[in-house]
This record gives sequence, C-alpha cells and structure tokens, in this order.
Amino acid sequence: MKDPETRTVFAGLDGRSDAQVPDWYAKQKPVDEPVAFTEAIRELPRAIETTVAYQNPYSDEWVETERFNAIVEPSRIREQSQGEDTIEPLFHIPTDSYAIINPVDVYGPLEEVLYGETIDGTALGEVMFGEIRQYRTGGEVHMDIMFDGLEVRLPGRSEPITMGVTSGYDFFGEHAVYVEGFAQDGYCSNSMRSLTDKEVIKHVGDVQNFRTWWEGILEQVELVANDLFEFIRDAQEIEIDFTEMPFSVAEFYELLGFPDYLADRAAGDAEANAANPFEIDMWTLHSGATYALTHFFQGKEGASLDQYVRLANDILFNPEGTIERVEQAYEEELEGDDDGAQRSLAGERALASIERVSEDLQEKVDQFEEREDSLRERFQDAMA
Repeated sequence: MKDPETRTVFAGLDGRSDAQVPDWYAKQKPVDEPVAFTEAIRELPRAIETTVAYQNPYSDEWVETERFNAIVEPSRIREQSQGEDTIEPLFHIPTDSYAIINPVDVYGPLEEVLYGETIDGTALGEVMFGEIRQYRTGGEVHMDIMFDGLEVRLPGRSEPITMGVTSGYDFFGEHAVYVEGFAQDGYCSNSMRSLTDKEVIKHVGDVQNFRTWWEGILEQVELVANDLFEFIRDAQEIEIDFTEMPFSVAEFYELLGFPDYLADRAAGDAEANAANPFEIDMWTLHSGATYALTHFFQGKEGASLDQYVRLANDILFNPEGTIERVEQAYEEELEGDDDGAQRSLAGERALASIERVSEDLQEKVDQFEEREDSLRERFQDAMA
C-alpha cells in the first residue's frame, strides 16, 4: 500500500492500561513507546465548518453562499490567522447536506464499550493494540485495532492469527466512516481484511448510536474468531495439483483477477510455504494472496484494495467460486485464441482437468456453504 504520511502505534485504551504490543507485532512496528488509544484518537486532526464565499469578477466583492460549507481543521485555521507557517487547513467544500463526523464522535463510544467487553475476564481495553495511519495531511485516516488473546492458533505455528477490526474515514467526501473485521497473522505478518461485512455510516447527518454500532461489530468479530479455524482447516484439505493444470501458480492468480506484479508475489509465497510446491492447498493459496496485498500492493487503502481482498478471501471462504472463476477466465482466453484445432483440443483437455478439481470440491461445498450461511445469520443477529 501507499506509505502513510504518519503512523502511530498504540497499546491499551488509556492511562489506566498497562498494555504492551505483542512481541511479534513489536518486531513489525518498532517504536520506543506506543501511546494509549484515547491519546492517539485525540491527536488526530478534526474538522469544523466555516462559510464559503465566491468573488464577483465585476465588482470584486465576495459573496457568501449557504449552499456549500468549507470543511477545515480548526487548529490550523488559528495558526494561519496568527501568521504562522502551517499545513493547509482546508479539507473539502461539500454541499450543505454533508455532516462532519469527527474522530471522537466515532471512537469515543468505542472507548466505553471496550471496558465492558472482555476476553477471559480481561477487558478488551486492557489488551488492545494496533496502528493508525494518516494520509493527505490527516484528512484521511485508516486504523487496525486488534485484541491480544482474541485469536486463532494453527498447529505447528508459534504465533497466532490475532483478530480485530480495521476502520477509517476521511473529510473529503470519499470515504464514509467504516469498520470491518480484520486479522493479522503473526507468523507471516499478513493482514486478513474484510472478514465481516463492511459497516458504513455516511456523512449525511444520519448519525446513529455509535455505541450500539460498536457492540454489534465486536460481536461479529468474536463470531469470526470462533469459526475461522474451521474454515482454515477445511481449506487445508482442498489441494490443487498444478502438474495437472494448464496454468502455473502465478497464472492461477492472474486468472482470478490479480495484476501480474501481485500474482508473481503471491505465487512465490505460496510455493515457498507449500509442503509440495506442485500441490498447494487453498489456505496456502489464500495466504500467498494476503502476503502480496499486505507487502506489495501499490495502490491506496479503500476501494482499490478492497476488490483484491475479496478475491483473496474467496480462496479461503468460497473455494468453489474461486475455481469457477478461474475456469471461466481460462475458457474466455481459449475462445479468444485462434491457433487452430490442435490448440482447441489441448484447451478442452485443460478445461476437463479444471472441472475435475471442481468435482472433487463438491463434497466440501455443502460444508462451506452451511458454515458461511450460519455465520452470516449470526452477523445479522449481532447488528439487529
């Protein structure tokens, strides 16, 4: 991802917490002293409205308008008025239907919830940690919030997959306030995103009870933590024999829709971590995709990343759909190929090989679908 202008690592909710970041995370994000979450949130730039005017070119007069409002950072406005050098205070000039939602509006209610929710009797606020990333002079913010102990442990791995949420917003009218389930694999530093439905609140004045909102979201994350191990275990039992496939591992990712540079990185990681680089299971293929997205994605956080995250997650949570997508993409490539009957015959044999993989999946499909349907139903109950 594009490097943020500012990174802030935090641990613990506030000054009452004696939290530290886990060792595996400290190796990834070395800082002398992480700050408390409440302190980090209150140091983020905030926004206020101020009047907008336009200049009449005939009279040189400035005419105020109520149809638009300037969204500005108040401390920078003050510094500017005093003649100090400061960062540009203007974020955006939206219509008057835009409603400002400041960081404390969103994350203040989360602070209340975190001392009520517990893991093994310990408040989540005591075990929270993560990172806040600022872009565009703090007008766009994304953060990962994790909870030490809310985790999935896989056999043979010393480090857990730690669960939490990723959240963010901006003041430019592009990113509504959002939150979704998130996890980080301490074994390989890969980020697993979009593990729950993305919950969104737009800047349109219809701001609901954020405390209730957060309670439902955290319940969803706990549900995923309970089921993720089962999804991973099942995916480890589904292998693709690439010696029988008409494409390489990198081409598998390309057929799914990953650009070449990500497909190459994903394939390299999957092959390196597979017990047999020619027979790779769906969990390892998923892990290869998250490796590429975590460490080599060249776009921005947001929609450009989300589309590839969905592809990666389907490898784990919807293996049948993944194989169908690859098969369809390969078939479309064949239809566009004019190399004659010999190539057509080879293509038919190749499609038959892919179809066999799909048929082998059938006995697992019902199990995946039942688990996903059950999880989706519990998500809905959590947000009701």
